[in-house]
Amino acid sequence: MHPFPKSEQVPSAKQLNSDCRCSSLNHQALRSELNRLGGNDDLYRMIAEERPNLFAESAVFIDQASLDQQLEIVAALERVIALPAYQHHVLQYAPEAAQFLAKAQGVFLGFDFHLSADGPKLIEINSNAGGAMINALLIRAQNYCCDIVGNQQPGKLKSGGEAKDQTETAFMDMFYREWRSEHDLAPLRSIAIVDDEPHKQYMWPEFLLFKHLFEQHRIQTLICDPRALSYRDNRLWHGDVQIDLVYNRLTDFGLESPDCQALREAYLAGAVVLTPHPRNHALYADKRNLVWLGNDGFLKAIGVDDYTRTILRVGIAHTVLVHAEQAEWFWTERKQLFFKPAKGYGSKAAYRGDKLTRRVFESILQHEYVAQTLVKPSERHLEAGELKLDLRHYVYQGETQLVCARLYQGQTTNFRTPGGGFAQVVVVPDHYP
Repeated sequence: MHPFPKSEQVPSAKQLNSDCRCSSLNHQALRSELNRLGGNDDLYRMIAEERPNLFAESAVFIDQASLDQQLEIVAALERVIALPAYQHHVLQYAPEAAQFLAKAQGVFLGFDFHLSADGPKLIEINSNAGGAMINALLIRAQNYCCDIVGNQQPGKLKSGGEAKDQTETAFMDMFYREWRSEHDLAPLRSIAIVDDEPHKQYMWPEFLLFKHLFEQHRIQTLICDPRALSYRDNRLWHGDVQIDLVYNRLTDFGLESPDCQALREAYLAGAVVLTPHPRNHALYADKRNLVWLGNDGFLKAIGVDDYTRTILRVGIAHTVLVHAEQAEWFWTERKQLFFKPAKGYGSKAAYRGDKLTRRVFESILQHEYVAQTLVKPSERHLEAGELKLDLRHYVYQGETQLVCARLYQGQTTNFRTPGGGFAQVVVVPDHYP
């Protein structure tokens, strides 16, 4: 470690991200924690050996002022998304299931930011953001770094085990609130964590961590493919187990495929609490929404105040719809743009404009895409080299529960970069107390 004496000026996050070479990940603590949860080495093997780039070795630093700006952007987005006029507009291009008005709010919204020279820029919102439990675990498996550590998370969360316990308590309370929004004080007896072939998913270890958390609260928990579910007698079933709540990790956001028929029927009949759900994705995570959330004229027309409009105009990476009739302009300007599919997720079929071939560009013009002004990510300099970074806020009902960073090389986050992966976030105070 390389401590900075308190008599010196507080280094900026940018300086620390450039100069600090500390390896803060404590592998022994990580193994001990995973063995406690799994009862054996299986979880540690899945993460440390089979997914060696899931956790970064080092922390990422952000300034308190930058964190405050990000929280302000999240709050401004929530104010707009709550407006009936906004909802009416974006639901016009949403799938049919999104028209159903559920009482559940939707767990684990992910607000992703790049840190530009003129402040943080929101690049996208995800409605079933993965990694929250992985990052709650990561907090516990850390050594202190550089003697500059402030709050490791927003709010009053502490470092180490206390932070992890507080975070997991917040997560569990969130699932109970989702259940009670539709069933008041009825007991929550069963949860299904649902994804396509879940055991083959990269985040399979996280599903196991959630299963352990739910079972600690005496909730019967299973992890399954949507094809394993059936809808009968106005209930959702997995075999002979009646499912009360589904924690939805599917990327079929509108439940439109035949594989999701039973889940869709149960959801639309109000026979199961689904979180997050199609309306949640339609209001927050369709990439086309950023076109309107950052459009000052649209926001003014639906009654958004000047203060909120200014925050969003500055804080959202400029995004426009891709129209084939403007192909020449998009091709000419491509090096300053990033192209994303409207219903995309996980960086799939997303392209930096300067990497585009004509063939791929022609394919983009045939599908629903947005083009976003390229906001180059900031960097973390480590022994392994220079890694790009982005930040993710896990948000529920407008409140950030956890902030993490992702370190990577290449166009997008990929969990394939040596030394990269999820990283804890250390908030650098404006001054020492």
